[in-house]
Amino acid sequence: MKSISDNTAQINHDDILVFMTMRNEKPRLAYFLDYYRKIGVRHFLVVDNGSEDGGAEYLAAQPDVSVWMTRASYRDSRFGMDWINWLLRRYGRGHWCLTVDPDEFLVYPHLDTRPLRALTDWLDSSAVRSFSAMLLDMYPKGTVEAQSYEEGQNPFEIAAWFDPANYAIRKNHEYGNLWIQGGPRARVFFRDDAENAPALNKIPLVKWERWYAYASSTHMLLPRSLNTVYAEDGGEKVAGCLLHAKFLPGFAEKSAEEMRRGEHYSDSQEYRAYHSGLQDSPDLWCEHSREYKDWRQLEDLGLISRGNWA
Repeated sequence: MKSISDNTAQINHDDILVFMTMRNEKPRLAYFLDYYRKIGVRHFLVVDNGSEDGGAEYLAAQPDVSVWMTRASYRDSRFGMDWINWLLRRYGRGHWCLTVDPDEFLVYPHLDTRPLRALTDWLDSSAVRSFSAMLLDMYPKGTVEAQSYEEGQNPFEIAAWFDPANYAIRKNHEYGNLWIQGGPRARVFFRDDAENAPALNKIPLVKWERWYAYASSTHMLLPRSLNTVYAEDGGEKVAGCLLHAKFLPGFAEKSAEEMRRGEHYSDSQEYRAYHSGLQDSPDLWCEHSREYKDWRQLEDLGLISRGNWA
C-alpha cells in the first residue's frame, strides 16, 4: 500500500476511528463522511483499491481522512482484510474502531439523542470490547434502476424499505459468533440456494488491541471471545444495525463489473447471483416490507437492542 494522504498525526488518543476499503464509490462518499462525522467519528482511514472515479482524490483532500492506495488483488488480500488488519494494528490500538463499507451506516439505540461516544463510554464502563450490528439490506419500492440518485444524497431517501423478519440465525461453533442470513438478498437472489445467501452478522465496532484481527470480513474476530456479542442466558446485550445501501441506481453495472473482475469471495458467486437476478429487473419490495423510521422501530421489531443501556 502507498500512502497518498497521511493525516494520522491529527488523531487524538481517544478519537473514534473509521476503517474502510473501497473501489469506485465517489457518489456515496460525501454523505458517508457527513453521517459519521455527525455521530462523532474523528478520523477515517481508507484503503483505495484502484478507484478510477476520483474517489481517492476526493478523500485525500479531506483534513480528517488518511488514504492509502493499492492496485493489488482484493481477493489475494483476503478480500481487503489484510490491509485493514494492518491499519488497525498500526493506528487502532486503544481506540474504538468502526470498520465498515462505504454503503454501511451504523444505527444504534438512542442514535437520535446520544453521540457514538456515549455508547462507547458505556461499553467501556461495562467492560465490553465489541459491539454487533446486523446488516439490514435497504431497498427502494420499485426496481432499483428506475430510481434516481444524486451524488451526496441521503441513500435512504430512495432505499427506504427493509424486511422486518425472514432471518435465520445459527451459532458458528468454530469461532463462537452468530451466523445470520435472510432478508431481500436471500428472498430474491438466493431463493433457490438459501445456504449460500450472504452473511448478515457483523461485529464492526471494537475497542482495538494490537493482537486482535478480523478473521473473515467483519463477521468474526480473533481472539474468539470478541465474538460473544450475544447473551447466552436468555437475556439481551446491546446491539445495533448497519443500514446497507447497496441497492441504488448503478448496482446492475457494478455487479457486472465485479463479476468480470472475479475479485470477490468464491469467484464472485454473490455478484454472479446479482447479475443473473437483475436480468428480470426485480422489485425487491413485497407486501411485508417496512418503511424505515428510526432506531425505535428496529427495536420494536427485535432487530436492535438496548440491552442494559437505558
